[in-house]
Amino acid sequence: MAHLTVEEVDHIALLARLSLTGEEKARYAQQLSAVLDYAAELAAIDVEGIPPTATVLSVHNVMRAPDAAGDSIARDDALKNAPRSDGASFEVQATFDNKDE
Repeated sequence: MAHLTVEEVDHIALLARLSLTGEEKARYAQQLSAVLDYAAELAAIDVEGIPPTATVLSVHNVMRAPDAAGDSIARDDALKNAPRSDGASFEVQATFDNKDE
């Protein structure tokens, strides 16, 4: 059983730049000790012969099927409702003006 002292918690707090009260240091010493105990318990488990597991969930593709190429809309139909066009493409107002003013 690993038991952190208040001095060790104080050192950890110093490294983490934390300002802790005496009550917090005592509580964290107890809580961090419990975490270390559990980690030691997990480390003691014999996992020989158990393959590594990436996920316990069944893996399936959640992506949709690829789009199939089809006929495109006619250029005239695409530009029909455009506020401005040059007959071949949409015309939009420039976002940035490169002129020195």
